[in-house]
This record gives sequence, C-alpha cells and structure tokens, in this order.
Amino acid sequence: MNTADVIVIGGGTGGYSTALRAAALGLDVVLVERDKVGGTCLHRGCIPSKAMLHAAELVDGIAEARERWGVKATLDTVDWAALVATRDDIVARNHRGVEAHLAHAGVRVVRGGARLTGPRSVRVAGVPDGGGDFSARRGIVLATGSRPRTLPGLEPDGRRVVTSDDALFAPGLPASVLVLGGGAIGVEYASFHRSMGAEVTLVEAAERIVPLEDADVGRHLTRGLKKRGVDVRTGARLLDAEVLDDGVRARVRTDRGEIRTVQAERLLVAVGRVPVTDGLDLAAAGLAADGRGFVVPADWDRLETAVPGVHVVGDLLPPPSPGLAHASFAEGLLVAETLAGVGTAPVDYAAVPRVTYSSPQTAAVGLTEAEARARGHDVAVDTMPLTAVAKGMVHGQGGMVKVVAEAGDGRVLGVHLVGPHVSEMIAESQLIVGWDAQPSDVARHVHPHPTLSEAVGEAFLTLAGRGLHQQ
Repeated sequence: MNTADVIVIGGGTGGYSTALRAAALGLDVVLVERDKVGGTCLHRGCIPSKAMLHAAELVDGIAEARERWGVKATLDTVDWAALVATRDDIVARNHRGVEAHLAHAGVRVVRGGARLTGPRSVRVAGVPDGGGDFSARRGIVLATGSRPRTLPGLEPDGRRVVTSDDALFAPGLPASVLVLGGGAIGVEYASFHRSMGAEVTLVEAAERIVPLEDADVGRHLTRGLKKRGVDVRTGARLLDAEVLDDGVRARVRTDRGEIRTVQAERLLVAVGRVPVTDGLDLAAAGLAADGRGFVVPADWDRLETAVPGVHVVGDLLPPPSPGLAHASFAEGLLVAETLAGVGTAPVDYAAVPRVTYSSPQTAAVGLTEAEARARGHDVAVDTMPLTAVAKGMVHGQGGMVKVVAEAGDGRVLGVHLVGPHVSEMIAESQLIVGWDAQPSDVARHVHPHPTLSEAVGEAFLTLAGRGLHQQ
C-alpha cells in the first residue's frame, strides 16, 4: 500500500490549494483527480466564463464608443472560433501552471477515481498508468466539488438545453436564449449572450434576481440589465419546456399569474449546483452526507468531520461556506495548516466577497441590510449613487455603493456595490468588514479622485458625519 501524510481527493481549487500548502509545510501529499487538476473553476466555470465576459465587454465598448462618445466604430462580426481559441489558450496556460506548481511542490498526482476504504485509506481505480491502495498517516481531505443541478424531464443535451458546465462549449452563438435561474451564474450568462446580440429572457422564481444579495443590489442590477435589453422576469416559474429541432419552447407563469410562451434557440438551466459524492463511499469511512448531499464538519474551525482526520473543503461544504473558488482556497490553506500542526485561524465566512461578473457587475461582502436588521442590529445605512461622482458619470452605467453599519459609528456590517469594475473594488471592503472597522476609521483615509472607489470613501464620510458631495 502506498502511504502518504495527506491524501486529497479532488484537484479543484479546494483540493489543489490544500495539496500545495501541505507540501510547502513539509508533508508528503497525494492528490487524486479523475479529470484535470483545476476542477470546474478552471476548466468549465470561473476562468473560461470570465474570459468570455471580457470579450463581451469589448463588444459593449464598441457600441458605447459609437453611441455615446462619437467614435464611429462598428462591429463587423464575432469570429467565434478565434474567441474560443483565445479562451481555451487562457485555460490551458492556467492548467499548465497548476500542474507545474504541483510538480515543483512535490505533490504526487494520481489520475483516477477515488473510493474511501476506511477513515485513513483510499482505493484509486480507472486509469491505465497506476492506481491502487493508498493510506494516509495524518488525514484525508475530501474536495470532490459539485455539478450543476438539473431539472426532471429537462435533461441537458449540450446543444439546445445546456447547463453552466457546457453552455460555453455549445456550438456557436445563439440568436435567442432563455436563462432559467437569476443567481450569479444565470445573470452572467444572460449578460454575455445579450452583449453578443442574442435576445435574452431571464426567469427567476424569487422576487428578485441575485436573491441572496441585498435588495438594492437586485434592483440596481435589474435596472441595468433591462436597460441593455434583457427581459427580466422575477417571481416567475417554468411550467414545462419542449425541445424542438431549432430550439426550445417553454411555458412560464409570470408574477401576475399569466402563462407566457417563450421560444429560444437555447435554454440554459442555472438553478444551482449539488455536491458530488458519487462513488466516494462515505460510509466506508464512517461518514454520511446530509439530506442535501453536503458533508458537514463537526468542527468548523478545523473543517474536520466527526471522523478524526477526515476534512472537507470546497463545494462539499454546506453554508456558511459560499461555494466560491476563493473561499475554497482559504479552506484549503486552513486544512493543510491544521494537518501540519500549524496554528491557524478559521475561515471568516462573513468577510468572503461575492461577485457577479455581469454588466453591470455586483460585488458584496458581509451582511445585507435585511440580514443585519433580522439579527437585531440597530443599523445606519448610506447609499451613494456612482453617478454622484465624476468617474461614475464618465462610465455612464449607473450603479451604487451601499454601506450597512451599526448605528452610532459602530462596526461596518456589509458593503454592497453595483456598477462597472466593482469586482476590482471589493477588496478594500473585505478588509473593512473583516477587521471590524467603523465608518470613522475609513473616513480618515483619502480615496483617489476621480475614481469609482471614491464613491466608497464618500459613503463612509457620510456615515461618519463628514459628508462632502453627499449630505
């Protein structure tokens, strides 16, 4: 039997970050991956989708140049093959980089499917170049990730009915798209296809899109998408859908109870993701998934299950873990340091940023206003339109900064942004929330002018009683 200090099952963001950090701390690490290291984020999610969204931003820029700035530019056509080639090159270079990091760190990568045979043992099978039985001296880390949730009777075919895993790889650009699900994934794909000229209908069962975010974020994002021509339908439900030779015909019940028929070339199902534990045989290690398929830690400070030495990272974790790649990195570092006996702090999930890379973008960290009030906080709130600062006027896309703090210059509980490039602005607010800063702490620091981030500073100035452009 092959023996290592740590066996990591799954080579996505949570798994490979665990492996790299554990190896850096001197542990002997085996990483088992049945597909490609990098996981969903690198190969089917975060990286390829953001590459495509950057291309969409360039397309939008041509229209803005012509319509707003008098730059008489026109879009000839989108060379889909060239766009895909650039996207795939970015993914491939990142993939090679991860493989090189693992090799340099001395992590043994074993290709194949892993099955638990005990609390410290794993059997790997299904590959021509090896496999066999492995045992762990210190522990096993479960990092098998998630897959898109599907709907009964609406099976993905990769062409007419697609999930977020295969939407980017479906052939060509459709002229019309029906997106089912108004969370971050659904909104991003709706935004991309609209930029590329498709007629887009976005259907969300909740009362607003991005329903886990602050209500004002949902309102501003809806306004921005509708301005771009996306047909946003909230409080709406899919009744049924029929796959045709040239697309999909669906019946949708609107928030007013009306039945509307929507026909589109492609239907994207973006109704969430479910943990992957197929073939893992949790019972062999004395474990069981909960009713939703998650593996719940007994000790959240160590992300350790009720079976000592078995830890969990990434999408296998239930909330408060948000199922985001950057949270998985933090979880991987925590577990690796725990297994190495290095003192480390637990993941502060309240300070993990959340971003939607649509146009406009959203970014948030901490509590929404509703969550803060529900937890009994007496709150002070300031909302600053991005168009109230000069750089916001330059961009002309609207948006806002919203700060939720305890009344009387208490702790900042949440920061919520909507607008252009706000994904690059949220890091400051992560530190503000994570370090329990007060509005007056932030207000004493000078933000550069003219920038979009200036609106963040202005909101804190107002809450600190020093409002400048906002009274």
